[in-house]
Amino acid sequence: MSSKSKRRRELEAALNAAMRDVSGHGVLYSQAVAERLGMNSTDLECLDYILREPLTAGRLAELTGLTTGAITGVIDRLERLGLARRERDVQDRRKTLVRVLPSVLDRVAPLFAPMERSAKSVLSKYRDDELALLLDFLTRARDAALAAMSELRALPGEASRAKRRNPKS
Repeated sequence: MSSKSKRRRELEAALNAAMRDVSGHGVLYSQAVAERLGMNSTDLECLDYILREPLTAGRLAELTGLTTGAITGVIDRLERLGLARRERDVQDRRKTLVRVLPSVLDRVAPLFAPMERSAKSVLSKYRDDELALLLDFLTRARDAALAAMSELRALPGEASRAKRRNPKS
């Protein structure tokens, strides 16, 4: 076994641990923001996608890896909270887009300001070519996470196993 392959394994393990840490802290931060807004963190993450651009429910499901049924519930809750609304697409009247309401930025942006400042501070230390590499990595990591989520959903879960053992529950 070469020292290069050992070094590679060490680097991959360290990067995996660092990604888990960053992901965990991001989840906890999102949860804290969601609590302040009176919603759950999944709804907040979906709100972030539609803040970037109006989306159909189907596209939101694709981007998040959630089922279309789950997305319907998310959109219903966002509408009840006064954060989003469904609108007919002016380009294609058969489609319905989900849009954020204008007041959302005033309510949400201040809660993410500390995280945004911290991220900008960290990113300021990198050259443009390094930022491009980081962006490429994160894009690929996101796509891999979505693929892993699809794979996980295809596995039989604990609830479905319990149901098979006791069909009356």
